Amino acid sequence: MAKKNSTVFVCNNCGYDSSKWLGKCPSCGEWNTFVEEKIVTTSSHGSFSKDKVKPQSEVIKLNEVVKRESFRIKTEVGELDRVLGGGFVSGSLTLLGGEPGIGKSTLILQICNQIKIDGNILYVSGEESAEQIKSRADRLGIKRDNLLFLAETDIDNVELAIEKTEAKFVIIDSVQTMYSDEITSAAGSVSQVREITGRIMKMCKQTGITTIIIGHVTKDGNIAGPRVLEHMVDTVLYLEGERYFSYRILRGVKNRFGSTNEIGMFEMQNEGLIEVTNPSKLLISERDSNPPGSIIVVSLEGTRPLVIELQALSIPTVFGMPRRNANGIDFNRLTLLMAVLEKRANMNFGSQDVYINLVGGIKINEPALDLGIVLAAASSFKNISIKEDVVVIGEVGLTGEVRSVNMIEKRMKEAEKLGYKTCIIPESNKKLLKEKFKLDIIGVKNILDAMKYLGLK
Repeated sequence: MAKKNSTVFVCNNCGYDSSKWLGKCPSCGEWNTFVEEKIVTTSSHGSFSKDKVKPQSEVIKLNEVVKRESFRIKTEVGELDRVLGGGFVSGSLTLLGGEPGIGKSTLILQICNQIKIDGNILYVSGEESAEQIKSRADRLGIKRDNLLFLAETDIDNVELAIEKTEAKFVIIDSVQTMYSDEITSAAGSVSQVREITGRIMKMCKQTGITTIIIGHVTKDGNIAGPRVLEHMVDTVLYLEGERYFSYRILRGVKNRFGSTNEIGMFEMQNEGLIEVTNPSKLLISERDSNPPGSIIVVSLEGTRPLVIELQALSIPTVFGMPRRNANGIDFNRLTLLMAVLEKRANMNFGSQDVYINLVGGIKINEPALDLGIVLAAASSFKNISIKEDVVVIGEVGLTGEVRSVNMIEKRMKEAEKLGYKTCIIPESNKKLLKEKFKLDIIGVKNILDAMKYLGLK
């Protein structure tokens, strides 16, 4: 079998490879991310003689395949179990990403302390010493006898330790610090990350060991390394939130064993990440009575409705070009909705700076917030307050129409539970309501109907 050594230039950000060095990556657009790596190409020409038969998989009938029920391991962290769909699946590989200092290691240690599993738990760290992990564990009150620790970066030694300790649950912190002697490039490179993840995945599937690997993120908030990394694992979780806010959101981006729409919410405290079982009440707890530019909206993350305060501030611009600032929502969506207000409601936002903020430091891109953004901006522009017991839900189109949203009844139930009296929803949703509510339901066809009802027009 002939082998040929060569080099290739690989983008550290997205994994794009090129035969020559490039200043700007044509795939992700980042500058100065190409590094040179050695590769080994294998030629299989003539590797099989007539006496040798190349192994191949057996063809079977799909109807004759016997399904095996996936065994779920409860973590006893309710918000995490919600995101996973009931717990970790035995033998699965989960990738957890998040910004530095966001709470990834804290969450992992809490899982290690509460998870119900028979056998040893092995925490492998290539970044921190045993003393550092022990200090964090003492702060979190973790005292579990079958929790083992290994400070190692060589994947060969890690595999030997897993076999020796007969661990059933393994944490790798982080995948970018691990390396294999079979790859000549440095730890954290595209080739190393791909090789390490492949070996861990093979170990998980062959031995049935449940494994979590922690991944660094880029400045854009994505897992560092090649994009294929996310395709190799079974589940991808992101821990989101502003470092200087206390709330954290655990979001499932990929899940082969459950829904990817669920979120879990935590609050960072001295004793670790505390579950937030009623995030809606928490997100609106500090709201003032009814200041201009403040409105309540209802978003839906997976099967969980979130009642959130949305704030807008409109002030005359002191520059030639008005500013638009969006905190927690999509910036392009904000500019689009301001254009709709100018065209359909004859509001001169061309001379106004507009700032939109979702209270609590969370980020939501759902179009059901559109009507709330429009009305909050109009409220601030007119300096007219919106009644504090009003909730608005609806998507806004370019012609100013208010379009229907999904699962409207679940959203309205959450608003009713928190004591709101009036709910402004799309007219098309109101016609299809089957349940009865104590709410005063106002159906609107366009943004002018909603503005007239609230006295903004």
